[in-house]
Amino acid sequence: MLTATSKLTKKYQATVPAVVRKKLKLNAGDVITFEIEKETVKLRKARPLDLEFSSALVSTLSEWESQNDEEAYNDL
Repeated sequence: MLTATSKLTKKYQATVPAVVRKKLKLNAGDVITFEIEKETVKLRKARPLDLEFSSALVSTLSEWESQNDEEAYNDL
């Protein structure tokens, strides 16, 4: 098993380690998916179906597009 680590920034961003980028064949601009099950999170390169699903959800999330929401969650 190979282990790689990365540190979160103040904006909760992290660099994907080179070994992970190479293994997943990631390039700048690629979309990644997080699969969450209990205490385990798996990261993988998004597949076309993942992107279609995400796009389909966008129109259902309009209730979170208010200025109040932007201000409340801007720092996340």
